Formats: sequence, structure tokens, C-alpha cells
Amino acid sequence: MQYFEDLEIGKVERFGCYAVTREEVIDFASRYDPQPFHLDDEAASHTFFGKVAASGWHTCAMFMAMMVQEMERVGHQGMGSPGLDELRWHRPVYPGDTLGCEREIFEKALSRSRPGMGIFKSRMRVLNQHGDLAMSFLSTAFIAVREP
Repeated sequence: MQYFEDLEIGKVERFGCYAVTREEVIDFASRYDPQPFHLDDEAASHTFFGKVAASGWHTCAMFMAMMVQEMERVGHQGMGSPGLDELRWHRPVYPGDTLGCEREIFEKALSRSRPGMGIFKSRMRVLNQHGDLAMSFLSTAFIAVREP
């Protein structure tokens, strides 16, 4: 089980392995971000993408799937999140890419108003199979304290 006390400032954790498929890229885009360059190679060929690329929002969703899988693996006692900052899509994610994640915790504190809850901030990165940065953001999250 992973509690507030177990989080180490400055530690970089690597996790996740997500194979991006063409079918999933097009399905997600069809439902949530139906811009032509997410749906059709011909339309995408006239953009800087050059071919069908995943929606940035799909990249967020793929990150979240990897994050939850990692939380389950380590028994992370997460209690939600008030949000994130500085979301950036640095490079396109394409079908055939394999994504992984990095998390570096840079701040943590006990909640002053809610005993039993800690707050921590992390730099989150999504990388492709070449180690190229695809997406980054700053995360703020709540986590249970082992012994309030």
C-alpha cells in the first residue's frame, strides 16, 4: 500500500506501456474530437501531422489508463485530484506508438483542513517508444495518510 508518507520528493517513477492502435485513435476521435486529421490519412496529409494522429484528449485518456493501472499495482491510496496545470502536447501520438509515463513528485504537504489527507504535486510526462516527450503537465492530487 502506498500512502502519503511513502511519497519521496525528487524520485522519478517510470510506469505504463500502452500500444496505440489505429482503430482506437479513430474510434476516440469519432466520438470526442472528430477533426479530420484524427480520422482520415488524406485529410491529415495536408497538415503538419502528415497522417492520422491521436487527439491530445485521447493521449490524456491513455495516460489516465496507465496511471490507474500503476495505482492499482502499488496500492496507491489516492483520494482524487483538484486538477492539473500546464498541460502541453509536445509531439503527435500516432497509431503504432507505444507510450509510457514518468512521474516526479516535487512537493507534498499534509492538509490543514482534512486530517487523514495529504496533498502532493508531480511533474507528469508521457513518452513514446523512442523516449520523445509527447505530453506533460503538472498534477495536484490527494492521498490518504497512513496514520492521521
